[in-house]
Amino acid sequence: MNGQTLMVPIEVHQITEPHIKVSVPVVTGGTNEAARKKMNEEILKVTHQLMKDQSYPSPDIQEMDGTFEVKNNQRGVLSLSLLNYTYTGGAHGNTLQKSLTFDVENAKSYKLSELFKPDSNYKKRLNDIIQAQIKARKLPLLGEYPGITDDQDFYIADKSLVIYFPLYAIVPYAWGFPYFPISVYEIEDIIDENGPLGMMMY
Repeated sequence: MNGQTLMVPIEVHQITEPHIKVSVPVVTGGTNEAARKKMNEEILKVTHQLMKDQSYPSPDIQEMDGTFEVKNNQRGVLSLSLLNYTYTGGAHGNTLQKSLTFDVENAKSYKLSELFKPDSNYKKRLNDIIQAQIKARKLPLLGEYPGITDDQDFYIADKSLVIYFPLYAIVPYAWGFPYFPISVYEIEDIIDENGPLGMMMY
């Protein structure tokens, strides 16, 4: 991974049906064609999975609004969040979120564990930081803090790793998605320098 300023241009494609509007980010340049194709296929796959998880296609869907947020697009790392809000009746709708983090040169998609050195005990380190934030921010947990999982949701935003949990997972719905930003400098001793977080440190 190299290219200190490498970023990729992104266009928006729309999936539109009655009551449904889903915006899909599409990488249109900035890297080789194979990498673009692979990233776009992965993004579309996750978009369709979110729609399916929200019961699409279903006559109960009164509104579906799919959006995305680019969290990092620099230094050869693209990190983005795909969000899908769906209302099928009741007091309020539900929003699902999934994030993807790519090396734009080869389209490798990273899991949380792959950001760290092998045997770094990253889970304990991150859990300790998150629990300290929960305490400092006085978040009203629904139960005991469960700890992060092997396929934990995260994204990279400049010089921070942001861990988050689904709605209802650890705090009441009204609190939205609980996000826990962690500075790369707080965990730099366990970061894999050749991975996406390593690129953010310099």
